[in-house]
Amino acid sequence: MAAAGGGEGLFAALKHLIATGVAIGRTRLELLATELEEEKLRLLSLLVYALAAIFFLGVGLIIAVVLVAAAYWEHRVLVFALAATVFIGLGLACVGLAKGAARRGTPVFKQSLAELDADLASLKSQSGEKT
Repeated sequence: MAAAGGGEGLFAALKHLIATGVAIGRTRLELLATELEEEKLRLLSLLVYALAAIFFLGVGLIIAVVLVAAAYWEHRVLVFALAATVFIGLGLACVGLAKGAARRGTPVFKQSLAELDADLASLKSQSGEKT
């Protein structure tokens, strides 16, 4: 009878350990999903603001070039050529900046990875294993 009681205790402890592992895994997945959703919303709002800025700045620049061309009507070809050169140069500079920003991306799941590292460190310290 004593052996059976010990076996049930071991089985119950194993079930409890598995349940705890599943609960931890579920919590980490929920955190991961939340971070992914936040990142998606942040990128979407960033995209909307960027598109609105591009639109309004583009319309403003076109109107400004037309006004300068109207003011210097005798040199309109020079005004339009200069404006086109400046816009193309600025566009190429923005492409370069965008490439640099894309390479410097931040880790998306920073909090999830930190929690998993903390879990791993906790498990190692409880088992007596050195890191």
